[in-house]
Amino acid sequence: MDESEQGSRFREWHREHQGITLRIARATASNLHDQEDLIQEISLQIWNSIPNFNGNCKASTWVYRVALNTAISWGRKEKSQREKKEDLAVNLHFLKETSEPRNAKLEWIYDQIRLFDPIDRSLMLLHLDGQSYQETADILGISEKNVGVKLSRLRKTLTKKANDDDI
Repeated sequence: MDESEQGSRFREWHREHQGITLRIARATASNLHDQEDLIQEISLQIWNSIPNFNGNCKASTWVYRVALNTAISWGRKEKSQREKKEDLAVNLHFLKETSEPRNAKLEWIYDQIRLFDPIDRSLMLLHLDGQSYQETADILGISEKNVGVKLSRLRKTLTKKANDDDI
């Protein structure tokens, strides 16, 4: 595949599937700066993966796989850096992001999803994105039955937490 074909496919995938990248970044990274960094990293990995795409799955499945795997790897690398940033934030607590007000319930959901382990976070994102159990199983490389069981448990956990938090 030459670079022109790769660029064309990348632009097409970006146009059609940019929501995937945005949602995964938002659910993985807790602040706008980290989300932007993760989006760039995901985009780079999607670009690099295009020559390996053989068409055995839908493009959206491929984009999900690359984006979720990148987010998981990014999360591991960023953990120690986040801890250092949190130490700094304790001393600089007066600095806060200013932007348009966000929906409190939606922020609560993203906060809860961020607490999940990477696989559970991926499952919930795919579910909220309307992916079928089969598509989710294909993306994550687990059985369709396992997807159903895990999602049922995650929904119960979120429902209980929402009731406890009066959401």
